[in-house]
Amino acid sequence: MDTWRIRVGWIDKVKFEMAIQVIRPFFLSGITQIANRARGLRFPHHQASKSLNPDYSMVRPRGIANALWPRVGGRSNIALVVQRGSRVSRLLAQPPCWRAAYSSDAARSRPDVATHPQTVEINGNKYTTDPWFNVSSTVLSLTSRKLHLQKDHPVAITRKIVESVFPPPTYRYYNDFDPVVSTYENFDSLGFPPDHPGRARSDTYYINKDTLLRTHTSAHEAELFRAGASGGFLISGDVYRRDEVDRSHYPVFHQMEGARVWDRNTVPNGDLAAAVLQDLDRLPKHNMTVEDPSPPSHPDRNPLQAEHHTPEEAAAVAAHLKRSLELMVNEIFSRAKAAATAAAGAKNGTTTTTTAAERTEPLRVRWVEASFPFTSPSWELEVFYQGDWLEVLGCGVSKHELHAHASGPSRMGWAFGIGLERIAMLLFRIPDIRLFWSRDVRFLSQFRGVEDDLARLRPFVPFSKYPACYRDVSFWLRGASAAGGGGGAGAGKAAADWHGNDLMEVVRDAAGDCVEDVRLVDEFVHPATGRRSMCYRINYRSLEKTLTNAEANEMHGRVTRALVERLGVEVR
Repeated sequence: MDTWRIRVGWIDKVKFEMAIQVIRPFFLSGITQIANRARGLRFPHHQASKSLNPDYSMVRPRGIANALWPRVGGRSNIALVVQRGSRVSRLLAQPPCWRAAYSSDAARSRPDVATHPQTVEINGNKYTTDPWFNVSSTVLSLTSRKLHLQKDHPVAITRKIVESVFPPPTYRYYNDFDPVVSTYENFDSLGFPPDHPGRARSDTYYINKDTLLRTHTSAHEAELFRAGASGGFLISGDVYRRDEVDRSHYPVFHQMEGARVWDRNTVPNGDLAAAVLQDLDRLPKHNMTVEDPSPPSHPDRNPLQAEHHTPEEAAAVAAHLKRSLELMVNEIFSRAKAAATAAAGAKNGTTTTTTAAERTEPLRVRWVEASFPFTSPSWELEVFYQGDWLEVLGCGVSKHELHAHASGPSRMGWAFGIGLERIAMLLFRIPDIRLFWSRDVRFLSQFRGVEDDLARLRPFVPFSKYPACYRDVSFWLRGASAAGGGGGAGAGKAAADWHGNDLMEVVRDAAGDCVEDVRLVDEFVHPATGRRSMCYRINYRSLEKTLTNAEANEMHGRVTRALVERLGVEVR
């Protein structure tokens, strides 16, 4: 009897032999229940423990403990007989600790408003925070990197190529504006309405209610329009947005903003349209195939600012804008083709994914009508690349209000915005946005010397392909939140409504750049309680080494605990 531990209250005083006879049928049926619950078959809408990794789909100690633990409001159907010293008995010996680590009990004991530092320091400046503060330590650590200014970095090389198409003195370059701006600069000065989704804390990093990390370089437009130091300008810098986790999204990326302005008070005879067309004639020509089926403006789809601009002025500005950006795209993709051709002809034993057809096909672009808060009419430019149309940038005729408030109502011009990482990924054929933040010499050495000699530009050669390691996490949202389905008094105070970007932020903080992507794979609302359950699949893949199962499990444990502690979920 010393070798066995019997944890069944109503038979504590029964002889061992009788106990075996009594519990035998319950034990046999219980084993099936354990396996089913640990594999998620009891709740087939999630299949939470069934992973693409064989080791993860096994009935492991935590899965068994979860299956054995009595449900809230119910009783376990099985009598437990566990050998002393087993892994399961050790787990069950201290159930309160296990519950605190993997349920929302601990989170409910904390204040609903997350704690935050009273002040933060960013690039040498201190800022006072308030309950709006939502900048993670991971993001704060990246504010000083400024990849667009690092010599021979792919982002910096891309910036230099773009700048070469917009030469001084007509254009001035501004590359060192601080990323901390006011909500007025980031939103109000550009005409964003008060209810625009971009203002939400789920999308934007706030330092306090009135201060944030810029979401676009457009935040500096009004300041430069007001200064009026040149006919045009380019702004590049790091921008910040809370976003999903995958190979093409990162919470910090680099953007370039460009603008060109004319003033009716300074052009000959006050004829702005004629002055713009003269400047258009001075621009170089190109031999790309351009598809532009839409009119310069459309009263419903792409309206002219008729109260401020004549149709002739808007058409001239649009023509100048489109030629300028076509020249930029032609420069970028011509260099990409030249690099691919050079790499294909090199006798170094490496291979590229470029085919002969791709290297010889003519460059095609097309203009698509669009809508942006600070331009009208507006367009997106797409490039036909590797057999598909890719959106490259957004642009348009600047809203009159921007000039009227900043530099005077007599001015008119265009503006565009472009993501430097997106262009660099196409230019260098870099498959994963996380690589831009790598300090690995195997990555950085491939671009050494390119900034000073663009003829040395070559496609990126992957130095390894490490295997993916998938883990699932399944949880109930807090019932007290509106998203969790709880409702009732005080529901709005218990927790903010669920947003997927909150989970993405937790995953990034807990596992860093070892997470390649996170996907929602299942969602379920309990028909009786209305509680909402979700299952996310996390792909752990390091850029620098093969992760072991133990390493992936350790990171996944950190992620799970952080979800409980920071978001108050109840892990299943």
